[in-house]
Amino acid sequence: MNKIRVAVVGYGNIGKYALQALQAAPDMEIAGIVRRAGAENKPAELADYPVVSNIQELGHVDVAILATPTRSVEEYALKCLELGINTVDSFDIHGQIVDLRRTLDAAAKKAGKVSIISAGWDPGSDSVVRTLMESLAPKGITYTNFGPGRSMGHSVCVKSKAGVRDALSMTIPVGEGIHRRMVYVELEEGADLAEVTKAIKADPYFASDETHVYAVDSVDALNDVGHGVNLVRKGVSGTTHNQLFEFNMKINNPALTAQVLVNVARASMKQQPGAYTMIEIPVIDYLPGNREEIIRHLV
Repeated sequence: MNKIRVAVVGYGNIGKYALQALQAAPDMEIAGIVRRAGAENKPAELADYPVVSNIQELGHVDVAILATPTRSVEEYALKCLELGINTVDSFDIHGQIVDLRRTLDAAAKKAGKVSIISAGWDPGSDSVVRTLMESLAPKGITYTNFGPGRSMGHSVCVKSKAGVRDALSMTIPVGEGIHRRMVYVELEEGADLAEVTKAIKADPYFASDETHVYAVDSVDALNDVGHGVNLVRKGVSGTTHNQLFEFNMKINNPALTAQVLVNVARASMKQQPGAYTMIEIPVIDYLPGNREEIIRHLV
């Protein structure tokens, strides 16, 4: 079996778990890790893999897992597609997904490659569940309730703000799809909490939610990467009312995000050129193995 050669771009929380998921994947081979620092201060767990600062140094790569901050995804994806490499990412700004898909679709088709975007657990696998729920009750309302848990995207966003040394953004479900953001920041010396709070609340990540910001001595003392989701749809099947569906999970956030990215990296090798979200891809394409055996097992 020819294994899929996958590079991990970025080696933060998601990148580290992506490496573990790739090590466990029977149909994948780790081409290497791309870090801004390259092989400088190479972590011990990467001893068996090439670590570079430019993906072109890795030779042939089938798919790049972009374990980068959301706001860097488009830049990295465009570069990889131009090099003839499929890309997968966990872009998580919901209101900008259609625009990103449009941009990467044009670039992927030009290169004859595939880009699968917003492939975490939300957006991503939860999007698939929401789609299935809506198909079962086409008329109705779906509520997505996150947490309580650490939002990686929101935490990275806060850490990018001037005056912030480290940050933790907790998502607290209020109910019926409404959330409260509890943000804990370690401030740089001389930073003003009021100014930091103003910058956080003005960011699109936080602008639509109730947000509280607190200065703490140590973010690490508070940090926990657990998260969760409760999806509920109440609606109508045909003309029959009061259909109620519910989906729950409690997770390690970066580990599940990384597993989804590995799954969609596999699926990217089975699609026609272009950009896709997870709801556009047959779910069977996320699994390794013989198609008929999968059908026999799961249908």
